[in-house]
Amino acid sequence: MHEKFKYYKLDNNYLFSLYEYDDLDEVLEEEISPKDFIYFLNPMNPINSRKSFSISSPSLLFLKEEGLNILQLDSKDYPPYIPSWIIDKINDRKVTSINTSYPNWQDLLHKPIKKKWKLNLVALGDVGSTLLIGLRLLGGECIDTIGIYDRNINRLKRWEYELNQIRRPFDELAFPKVISLEEDDLFDCDMFIFCASKGIPPVGSDIADVRMAQFKSNSEIISEYSKLARERNFQGIFAVVSDPVDLLCKVAFLESNKDNEGNMDFKGLSSDQIIGYGLGVMNGRACFYAEQSGEMVHYIEEGRVFGPHGEGLIVADSIKNYNAEISNYLTDKTVNANKEVRGFGYKPFVAPSLSSGALSIIATINSDWFYGSTYMREVYMGSKCRLLPSGIEVEQLDLPNELFSKIQETYNKLAMII
Repeated sequence: MHEKFKYYKLDNNYLFSLYEYDDLDEVLEEEISPKDFIYFLNPMNPINSRKSFSISSPSLLFLKEEGLNILQLDSKDYPPYIPSWIIDKINDRKVTSINTSYPNWQDLLHKPIKKKWKLNLVALGDVGSTLLIGLRLLGGECIDTIGIYDRNINRLKRWEYELNQIRRPFDELAFPKVISLEEDDLFDCDMFIFCASKGIPPVGSDIADVRMAQFKSNSEIISEYSKLARERNFQGIFAVVSDPVDLLCKVAFLESNKDNEGNMDFKGLSSDQIIGYGLGVMNGRACFYAEQSGEMVHYIEEGRVFGPHGEGLIVADSIKNYNAEISNYLTDKTVNANKEVRGFGYKPFVAPSLSSGALSIIATINSDWFYGSTYMREVYMGSKCRLLPSGIEVEQLDLPNELFSKIQETYNKLAMII
């Protein structure tokens, strides 16, 4: 590791690093500085770090390890040898960090940027079908087609017929076409959406944590699809909507990266390809309860949610003036909101399908901010994030110690489960 940057060129792409790469052609700084988009090379342990992400702060050039520190804003002085033009590119989000310890890391240099995405969705139960309606009605500007797959052929045909018959008068081609798929076609897309679920407790059951009750059966299903993604060399986003979202993301990452003998070879889905979509509705629920009192309504503009979709969630009433009492109240109401709907005699799937699912997926495609679970060392942790052409950016905040300690506690619990 050098104290100054080395500059390289590979396949007409420009790269820089604090490490020396003997197999790359070295170039002068003057050759790389005028370029629009550049890559930062940083070898890290693949089990603990992402294959790529957006460099949103100069401090990320000096990461030794990834974890909850990704959430913390680092305001330390940066080394004086960082050229101002690199700082400018970082501020413009024109720098991608690539972990060169991953096999085939060079593939990231040729990743196409698309305005409209092909989406493929598996399983058309309550969540999948509701999410599908949202994508069809709201995704016309950013979605090319929506492929759907379900093992129940009549259910599959029903939703293909029904959805394609929703038309805006005198603008009949405004919505993305819905297409039935064979299982072999599932990974011919830009985003694969996993909505399969098994063993959902019925309304009226006395199971305390409905989401965790589905963990074992849903783990088996997602393992199957993550291995299929590996076989197909899938390069898109693997979106996890089924519960428990955060833990299933980790299962998909681990199972996809095992060879036939069960050894980790990191030739499957990279950790940053997998995003969990469960936290959006928790923000929506927190907003719902915050609106009911003038003392809490500031959450809508100042608040954040962190952690999993369920037990362990942290609601912060404000990132400007954190109040533990209000935050704890909102956390409790938000975590138990699904039980209230079940108390009415209904499964609470509509808000999750649209807030966590359709709206957050559309935000992902458009590079807008959303709430999602992304990889932070050994845990998929929910936070505010966005997917840019340069990679995933996680919002960094100057978090108060009391709030960060709560987030750390949740992080540790998730890490112990899997």
